[in-house]
Amino acid sequence: MPTATVNSQITDAVTQNNLKVVGESPAQALGMAYQALAHSTGLAMENAMQSQGGMQQITNTATSACVTMIVKTGGSS
Repeated sequence: MPTATVNSQITDAVTQNNLKVVGESPAQALGMAYQALAHSTGLAMENAMQSQGGMQQITNTATSACVTMIVKTGGSS
């Protein structure tokens, strides 16, 4: 059976490509982790804003109800 030989330039190119991929993996992983962290922080801020808006609506409703009761009683004690 004949032995197949591969050009050394080809094996070198494949080796260099593999090393490049392995070398870039930590940076890619950190980049993905930072993006996930930024996204989850953004979602937390969005939820906080929605909650604050809901509380503002409740406060406005309670204030309106109190003012209505004061107006109905004539404001006298």
